[in-house]
Amino acid sequence: MTTKPGLYVWCACGQSQKQPFCDGSHGPTGMRPMFVEITEEKQIAWCTCKTSCTKPYCDGSHNK
Repeated sequence: MTTKPGLYVWCACGQSQKQPFCDGSHGPTGMRPMFVEITEEKQIAWCTCKTSCTKPYCDGSHNK
């Protein structure tokens, strides 16, 4: 996904309806989202499976 500079809030709980970004659904889970600042436009593979070792970015863990 081409991502423009800005502050992003990555969903860490998997409950958001706006994956991979947070929509506030984490409330009852006790989990908190991750804030990510992007300083230049670039291609980013955001993790949506929540098992990546390089959160919030995809590392291919979903293939294992």
